[in-house]
Amino acid sequence: MSKDGAAIREGGGIQVIARAAAILRSLKNLRSGLSLAQIAGRVGLPRSTVQRIVNALLEEDLVISAGPEGGYRLGPEIHALSRSGKLDIVELVRPHIVALSQATGETVDFSVLRGSEVLFLDQVTGTHRLRAVSAVGDIFPLTNTANGKCCLALLEPERARTLVRKELPGTKRLNAVLAEIAEVRRSGLGFNHEEHTVGISAVGVGFRDAAGGIYSISIPVPTSRFQLVRDDAIHHLQAHKTQIIEELGAGNKNFRVE
Repeated sequence: MSKDGAAIREGGGIQVIARAAAILRSLKNLRSGLSLAQIAGRVGLPRSTVQRIVNALLEEDLVISAGPEGGYRLGPEIHALSRSGKLDIVELVRPHIVALSQATGETVDFSVLRGSEVLFLDQVTGTHRLRAVSAVGDIFPLTNTANGKCCLALLEPERARTLVRKELPGTKRLNAVLAEIAEVRRSGLGFNHEEHTVGISAVGVGFRDAAGGIYSISIPVPTSRFQLVRDDAIHHLQAHKTQIIEELGAGNKNFRVE
């Protein structure tokens, strides 16, 4: 048994768990991760203690290496646990994204707004030989993705502006993005024209659940055929958005169908 396991057996488990939770929280919403020294500074623990706990978290895939330059970030098991907490909404939406993919032949993504980013909860891969594919658990920005823009449009305007400024500090794109979010709020449709990935365009819609959670369904398509499928994709997205909102509770004041 490891030293951490022995500590739990001997009654030190509550402290170990509390410290591990503090370390995990310190990594929240940080795609680039933190070094051991940075984590230690944030949680107020000795570096040696942080190293020992991080090693245990690494073994469980709760933390992973942030890259070749070192540091650590939240691991795939955290995203899996988070996804299980959203199991009802994932299960409810799953038949709809399957139907959308079958109707369009394209990849369909289901995402949730998580802090200042969007997290992929589920995906159905398209049937075309040339298709767009990401991974469940991937995290994407808000201002240059269709799903991110849809999520921003469902926030209060001031909160949306705060997140846009945070992602685009001091850039010339700020006003243009804010104007685009206002248009998404009006139309209910978010677009990405190769802003995130060269060669990929996308269209999406967003909605809220009864608890106020913000979600988006998007269809990423190779730009070479995006205009050919755009109108059909929009039609199916809007129809399934309406169905999902009805299934979640048509009387809920959080929901709005354009």
